[in-house]
Formats: sequence, structure tokens, C-alpha cells
Amino acid sequence: MSLEVYARKRDFKKTAEPPATPAPARRARAKPAAPRFVVQKHAATRLHFDLRLELDGALKSWAVPKGMPLKHGEKRLAVHVEDHPVSYIDFEGTIPKGEYGGGTVMVWDTGTYIADTASPAEDLAKGKLHFTLHGKKLRGAWHLVRLRSTEENQWLVIRGGEDLEPISARRDDASATSGRSMKAISAGGAAPAAKTKKTKPAVAPSLAFVEPMMARLVTEPPPGEWGYEIKFDGYRALAVKDASGVRLFSRNQKNLGDKFPEVVEALAALATRAAILDGELVALDPTGRSSFQLLQAAEIGEERPPLYYYVFDLLHLDGKNLLDLPLTERKARLEKLLKPQGAGLIRFSATLGTDAEALLQHARRAGLEGLIGKQLDSRYEIGRRGGAWIKLKLHQEQEFIIGGYTPPAGSRSHFGALLVGVREGRDLVFVGKVGTGFDQKLLGDLHARFAPMLQDACPFANLPVKRSARYGEAMTAAVMKRCHWVRPVLVCQLRFAEWTRDNRLRQPVFLGLREDKKASAVVRERAA
Repeated sequence: MSLEVYARKRDFKKTAEPPATPAPARRARAKPAAPRFVVQKHAATRLHFDLRLELDGALKSWAVPKGMPLKHGEKRLAVHVEDHPVSYIDFEGTIPKGEYGGGTVMVWDTGTYIADTASPAEDLAKGKLHFTLHGKKLRGAWHLVRLRSTEENQWLVIRGGEDLEPISARRDDASATSGRSMKAISAGGAAPAAKTKKTKPAVAPSLAFVEPMMARLVTEPPPGEWGYEIKFDGYRALAVKDASGVRLFSRNQKNLGDKFPEVVEALAALATRAAILDGELVALDPTGRSSFQLLQAAEIGEERPPLYYYVFDLLHLDGKNLLDLPLTERKARLEKLLKPQGAGLIRFSATLGTDAEALLQHARRAGLEGLIGKQLDSRYEIGRRGGAWIKLKLHQEQEFIIGGYTPPAGSRSHFGALLVGVREGRDLVFVGKVGTGFDQKLLGDLHARFAPMLQDACPFANLPVKRSARYGEAMTAAVMKRCHWVRPVLVCQLRFAEWTRDNRLRQPVFLGLREDKKASAVVRERAA
């Protein structure tokens, strides 16, 4: 929709809304600024919210009657309306009665956003856009999806990330830019005056969880300036330190601090008032290699291997946002911060070099899982898997969803094998059975976890299926009658030899449960 529609609907002699002038072209920059967004609260005929995304010199706009969804998977109707000029991003005031959209408008939230692909305009034309907001009230992933109906303007906006905390009534009625309420804006009141306060010692800013940047799986090292680090086999963990203390989060914002209090204590000793660190919690075996199975054993108290937090990135330090700095600068500041720790619990994950082939040979001889490659001048892209970070695996390993299990046979108790799958769109697709990697205690613990999750219906969309090729699974209706089905919410980590031509796992081995991963996000990893 062009800005002509916007201009045609308004009389700019009567309304204070900005005129329909396209934004000037941005000058070419090595690292272009992130596009902006605004969500405006609009008390027109009916109270609603307007979502606007900066794209191609205008604001692509949707009216969202019930406001943005905050819970994972929650959907809200979004009506696609005319483009607005980019200057509208700052508009806050009252549109006169009788004019189009007459009523009070508040800048409810504003900030920047990142599309999940490099071609958001093409994605919108196809009817689907995934994006991540970085605002004052809204953070994380959402999806815009056009409905298949006769009306082209009917869309859904869907929350794709973790649940957000409910927004209080006070914050809901406060402008993100002026701090004014809807009543104050309607009355033409100015922004609330800052209260005079006695001078107090500076305190560390309050910091929020940040969705971690992710690496894309590739089959071979790409050209260009890349630095390579060890790929650890543990829990991805973000540490947040501020005036309220230290919090340790998994990648999906689960609290890890209660499970690893010694790491929290070591982080508290860092010589900084405020920081956000990104790294991996690992347990080391006797050879010094990270082991996910050992980490699981430490978590449930079976073993006490050495635990460490290997930190590879620094996102914030004492009031300074470091996201837009190049990786080399962030690493330099991180190394300086961690240097006093020496060989303690918190360790610096260094860049090993730039020769991927030589480093892969060393990693293979050392029995490591693989390497992580990072563009040396890359910025930190919150919640994105954009390709500036890559992973080169020496072993086939990833997460799978547990959908059921077979009965035990022979001397084994509790169950025989787990039935696992991955998400393909809305479907859970069966990819194989795993019957190795368990000891007697683990069999019993898992069987107890399954008890409250049992269900009658098979959760896999592609079962039953006959044995179709050399490695195909024979899962006929008769075989399935002996299986036990569970709600597909538990995620496990498996190592395996390869994917077969029938999209089945060959020689899978169970490594442990992944409490830090959501089942809805588990898909087959495909190398670029």
C-alpha cells in the first residue's frame, strides 16, 4: 500500500499527523542501522493498537484490536492498513473528531526490529514475516501470517518467543517516549516533570534477559575473515549481573542459578557493577573434554565432575551496550574482565585461530564435538541465526522430541526404546527409536517422568508406516498397539551415525534430557 492512500484519507490542515512524505534514502554504511518499529495505542471509535514496521522508506502497518500477544503461540487478529510515513513513528497526540482515525494516539512502545531473513519485503508479499522486536516493553520473536481468505488485509500476529511478563496497568497507560497517560495526551498535557531528588550514589542499571545469538550449521568452512572457537557440549547460558544480583538463564530463559549456585557465586565476584555475558555451562571429563552426559549426571547429583562456565561474548558492561561493537572488540573487553579470575570457575573462551581446516584436524584428534566459527567484525544479533556465526560438527548430534516408548524385552525393565521425532510445521514427524545410552537408574527415572504424560493417541503425524528401505522403521498398526504414547513435551539429546534416505536415525545413542530447550522449537538441523 503506497503513501497516496494515507494522504488521501487525511486533511493535514486539520490533523497534526505528519504529511505523506517518503523517508530519504539512507546513506550506504558498512553496518546499516536496524530498522525501527512503533506500537501506538489508539483510542479511535474503538480502542486498539497499531503495529508499524519500518521497511522500504515507509511504515508497514497493522491494526491489532486486542493488542500484541505476549504468551508463546498466542494469536491476535491484525488488519493490514495503509502505509504510514516514517515520521509517524514519533507521532503522539489527538486526531480531531470527524477526521479519519479521530481520537488519542500514544507511542505505547518503540525500538528496533530484526527480520529473520534478508528479504522482509519479499516475505511480506508472500504472506509471512518472522521478526524480533527490541523495544522498551516488547522484546522477542513474533510472526505475521496472512490468512487465506477473500480479504487480503486479514492477518494474524503470533507470539513466537518465550512468554513475556504481563504488562502492568501503569506501564500499559504510560507512553514509551513521554511517559504521559492517554488522559494527559488527550488533554494536551506535557510530559510529567522529573521530580527533584537528593543526589544518591550511582547504582548499576537494571538489566533484562537477552535472547542469545545462534549459529547456523554448515558442512564446510566459508571464505572470509572468520575466527574459530571450541564447540562445547553443555548448556548455553546467559549471565545477567546488576544491582539486584546475579541471574543465570538458559537460552529459553529458564532459571539455571538454583542448579548451579557455585557459578552464580563466582559471577558475583566479577569486578563489574553490571554485565551481560554469553557462554556455555560444561562438565569436563578426565581428559578435559566437555561431556553433556556428565553434566546431566552432575545436575541430578549422581556424579561431581568439574563444572565451568566458559564465556565467549560480552553484551553489556557497566552501562554500555556492546551489541554493535565488532566481535574482536567485545572479546578483548571480555578477556580483560575475566583475566583476574585466572583458571577459576569462570573461564574465557578464546578464539583459537582462523585456519579452520587445521583446527578441525586438531579438534578431531582431541575428540571434540566441533568448532564454532564467527565473523571477526560481526555485531551481536539478538535471537538471530543470521549466518555471522556458524557451527562445524565432527559428530552428528542434536535435540529430538520424545513421543512414546516401546515395552521392555528380555532382562530390561521399564521400557525398551524411546520413539522420537522433530517438528515439521505443525506436525511431529517420527524419525526413529533409540534404545541405547541408558543405565538402570535412568530407565526408572524416565519411566516415572512419562507416567503423568501418557495419552491414548499417537502424536506422530507419519505413523503407522511399513519398512520401506534398508534402514526404514517397521511401525505398522499392529506394532503400534504395543507402544505407549506420551505428550510430546520432553526434549532429549541424541548422538547418531547419520540420517538415512528415509529420514530415519541410524545408530542413535541417548545422551540426556534437554530441560533448556522447548519442544516447539525442535526441528531437523540441516547444514547449509
